[in-house]
Amino acid sequence: MSPKPSHPRRTVPAMSTATQHPTLFHPHVEVRVSKRRKKTAAAHWEGDRIVVVVPAHLRGAELDQMVDELSRRVARHRPHLHASDELLEQRAVALGLRYLDGVTPSSIRWSTTQKKRWGSCTMLTREIRISERLRVAPEWVLDAVIVHELAHLIEPNHSPRFRQLEQRFPRRHEADIYLAGYSLGLHMPEVGLDGDTDTPDGAGSGGLDDGTGTVDAP
Repeated sequence: MSPKPSHPRRTVPAMSTATQHPTLFHPHVEVRVSKRRKKTAAAHWEGDRIVVVVPAHLRGAELDQMVDELSRRVARHRPHLHASDELLEQRAVALGLRYLDGVTPSSIRWSTTQKKRWGSCTMLTREIRISERLRVAPEWVLDAVIVHELAHLIEPNHSPRFRQLEQRFPRRHEADIYLAGYSLGLHMPEVGLDGDTDTPDGAGSGGLDDGTGTVDAP
């Protein structure tokens, strides 16, 4: 259990500049002061933020330097529950069985090239690619994106039937809201789970996919 702070917690952006907004890649840092710590400080991940616990005597520049050094060090080693392609594949199989009658892709893996889409599906080869930006997203957000792409293996376009399929995932709407905020933090186009809103033919750009069944080159 983390020690209780002796005064209100201070939250600052890690590795920030005057113009930089905290994102999942530059997370918030929460500073907690511990009367029990005399000399050393420590830092760890709690959810989507870094917590730095410091001795009560640290002040001013010394405190800022300690917080900055520890948060930078911890940020490089953030745990990823879905870091590998293998785990991504296991997750897709489980979600397909649970929500889409067992549909599975021929392959699913992380992509470093998708900068304006969260994911994409190639109908011809049944391959799914997921943007690496979602490595640090909550599991339920990643799940919503995977279900969206799996649904395209059944229904290529964003038709009413497709919407019914993807909405079998119970937190689909919440994921849409989360991704819209996340995209703003990354200075991406303002999109939710889809870039084409609710157009039935899937026409549009900049969202989860473009509705054409194509995929960026991995």
